[in-house]
Amino acid sequence: MILILSRNRETTTDEVIKWLSAMKKKFIRIHEDELFEIKIKDKRICIESYRNSFFIDDISSIWYRRGGLKFKRLHYRNSSIDLYMHEHQNWLEDYVIKTLESKKHINTQSNRNINKLLVLEKAKEQGLSVPIYFLAENTDDVVIGKTITKSITGTAGVESFESSQLLMYTAAIKKKEDSQFFISFFQEKIEKDYEIRSFYLNGKIWSIAIISQNDEQTKLDFRKYNNKRPNRNVRYNLPKDIDEKIHLLMQSLNLNCGSIDFIKKGNEYYFLEINPIGQFLGISLVCNYSLEKEIADYL
Repeated sequence: MILILSRNRETTTDEVIKWLSAMKKKFIRIHEDELFEIKIKDKRICIESYRNSFFIDDISSIWYRRGGLKFKRLHYRNSSIDLYMHEHQNWLEDYVIKTLESKKHINTQSNRNINKLLVLEKAKEQGLSVPIYFLAENTDDVVIGKTITKSITGTAGVESFESSQLLMYTAAIKKKEDSQFFISFFQEKIEKDYEIRSFYLNGKIWSIAIISQNDEQTKLDFRKYNNKRPNRNVRYNLPKDIDEKIHLLMQSLNLNCGSIDFIKKGNEYYFLEINPIGQFLGISLVCNYSLEKEIADYL
């Protein structure tokens, strides 16, 4: 039985499930709003929510897409007992999660939030080129026109901001700020030839070149899609030494799946970031890679 941890209405999960169904593989899909209780039945551990119930030893593989296992907690009137039982329940939950993650898997709940700053350091250790970057609380060291800023979190934006979703894009710094601000990430602006997005799964890599630099709207961040004049996208093969460095980087981060971004300038490939839960349907569709089937096959 395959266990899928995802979110409700997550299109990528839906597409992988279509392949699992076609392959007649049994699966359970868990949503982010489910709360599980841990039960013991016939000396086996079973976890139950309002829509799912399964023995953890029936799970043969697991795909961590999004969301995660969440558990109901019992509370007790006596504060000392409550503290003790809190720890007791925590150990049980930890056992369930780690037991599931010890099975064949695509990423895990435990490493869902990788730290972008640590990833950049690891990338340099593996010999990948990384644009010069720094953290700052002011723009004193910013070179106008030659510096960009972007988020260091793994979240694409603020889900609810003044009744709309606020997406975080890469932006060029156009003027100095007079006042201090919260610690922010700045990076050397590379005048790229094109962008490359790669999808990594257990040692295999599929890539696409995104010709985004000729459009002012997508020049800095191809996610600012120009629907009237879409970027040209083509299949791409990274050099073998870059593939090997990616593989070493993923191993050092204990990841076996993720979307990886590069920019290319001249003969140089600049590593930007890894997103373990990044979208890959676009690259799969445009390049006919059938990545949804690759995931279903692996599971």
